[in-house]
Amino acid sequence: MAMSEAMSSLSGRFAEDGTHRYPLRVYYEDTDAGGIVYHANYLRFAERARTEMLYLMGFRQKAMAEGSGDVTGVSFAVRRLTIDFDAPAKLEDTLEVETRIVDIRGASFAVAQVIRRDGRVLARADLQLVTINRTGRAVRLPEPVKAAMETLHAKQSSSTPA
Repeated sequence: MAMSEAMSSLSGRFAEDGTHRYPLRVYYEDTDAGGIVYHANYLRFAERARTEMLYLMGFRQKAMAEGSGDVTGVSFAVRRLTIDFDAPAKLEDTLEVETRIVDIRGASFAVAQVIRRDGRVLARADLQLVTINRTGRAVRLPEPVKAAMETLHAKQSSSTPA
């Protein structure tokens, strides 16, 4: 496998319906003393999946924050989050985080994320993220990011979620 293919596979993949799918394994560091994933780590899993989705879309968080290319000095902050836990993940489980864009506004966007093990839903998270500048003020989504998200959202919206 070529290096670029290996790096791409680390970022997960886009399914035919545009849903981003990010696989991960539960490590010892993710669990409590009983071998169950500590609740806050689901947020880490979801963050990694969103970051990798952006990566596959061609947007690097570090470059965006530094202001390279068409995207000048922005990052994303979680404004709102709700999470429902249905079943626990355990040490050495293989999970998949599914991410769909559900809304795009001037300065924010919303995603729905589902964490599964062997197709079984373990947790569902709904997030609203806001675009902020280096001083922490809300700013509009950069046009290249917004356009890419709108394209992906349209593809996801034309398919029924699994």
